[in-house]
Amino acid sequence: MGAPVVSPDRPTRRRSVYRILPPRPFLAAITMLLFTFLLYVIEAYDVSTGLALDQEGIIARDPSHLDSVLWAPLLHAGWAHLESNTLPFLIFGFLAMAGGLRQFVLVTAIVWLTSGLGVWFFSQPGSDTVGASGVIFGWLVFLLFRGFFAGSAKQILLAVVLLFLWGGVLFGVLPGQPGISWQAHLFGALGGILAARMVAGAARRRGAGELMPR
Repeated sequence: MGAPVVSPDRPTRRRSVYRILPPRPFLAAITMLLFTFLLYVIEAYDVSTGLALDQEGIIARDPSHLDSVLWAPLLHAGWAHLESNTLPFLIFGFLAMAGGLRQFVLVTAIVWLTSGLGVWFFSQPGSDTVGASGVIFGWLVFLLFRGFFAGSAKQILLAVVLLFLWGGVLFGVLPGQPGISWQAHLFGALGGILAARMVAGAARRRGAGELMPR
């Protein structure tokens, strides 16, 4: 029986699993700034048309608006709504790029769809939901659970800091707060947990694949 061969790039791959900042922070920052700028451009157009785009949000249980799941997070109910989402959107999105752009796209897609479908299925029939807060919740919960699934002390420490600074927003998963879609927050959070589990599982499989018999 041959001895296992360790791939030469194994240390790099293992370090990438536990990274807490994006491998290319400048590019990640520019990406999030452009993403945020897009939200402001969309809101400026929305305001100029008398908030007409807000009618294109997720209308719960309405099959004709199921496709709104794809763009409702890009819409906001006025400047105050967008401004309240801007800082956490930038920070959590930037940190969620620690695994690289490809992983960020996957995580965001999972969170985006899980949150939107949860709103469509479980919100009050006929209600109209817009805003990026479901995605923001998903990113936050992804960051909180990623370290535990990966067994990374650095990521767990970051999660503790995020929980200290932003833990109050997690109360948004509770029903009963007027004007807040707890469904978007709750299912965004569930999407974040699912994404964290998938990312950690993929990392373990890659690590196991680096030990090959010779």
